[in-house]
Amino acid sequence: MDISWLSRTEALVGREALEKLANSHVMVLGLGGVGSFAAEFIARSGVGKMTIIDGDTVDPSNRNRQLPALATNHGEAKAQIMKERLLAINPELELNVVQEFILPQSIPGLLELKPDYCVEAIDSITPKLFFIRLALDSQIPFVSSMGAGGKVDPTKIRVADIGSTFNCKLAQHIRKKLKKHGIKKGVKVVFSTELPDKDSLLYTDGSNFKKSAYGTMSYLPAAFGGTLASVAIRDLMA
Repeated sequence: MDISWLSRTEALVGREALEKLANSHVMVLGLGGVGSFAAEFIARSGVGKMTIIDGDTVDPSNRNRQLPALATNHGEAKAQIMKERLLAINPELELNVVQEFILPQSIPGLLELKPDYCVEAIDSITPKLFFIRLALDSQIPFVSSMGAGGKVDPTKIRVADIGSTFNCKLAQHIRKKLKKHGIKKGVKVVFSTELPDKDSLLYTDGSNFKKSAYGTMSYLPAAFGGTLASVAIRDLMA
């Protein structure tokens, strides 16, 4: 594999770390505002194999924060847009594209693809919770994104165990539900200590297990995605 395009990365982390990344399979679940940026940053690190999963299409409201969303591609599948983008970055990337919504019943089959690491950026509680429990049971390393909506300060983003999170409604819901299954710690997450703007809460039609969402700022989901990618990449190089 030609790694000349990774010369700046090699200068920072060394050849051995590059080889670890090249031999890794990373799965990114969800290609919205957070997951799309995480996927791109992971591809640019030189990871050799990726699986990306999303069943949604580009909506005009995505353009304020989502990497795949342009004025020219409304209605197109986010997974296919990201496929073209990631392969344009690294044509030698071994890329699996799963163009389907992430539902609880589909997660066991996804984890059977045997990723070395998962980046979970699912924006609905039920499949997110199901993924976390199954990944723990399967002993697959992962990092999970908590809520990026309703917030504007990227300097408040943190990486922590879910038991140490605060000021995040999504993390609070996940903590409570995990406790019912005897899980109080052992879940690495990215979250923000900033209190969300309550006035920005929007209610949805409830499809795909999502009943509400906060307003978002362009850079905040990308900052979450960068943090998720950094956790995955550093863990894989360790």
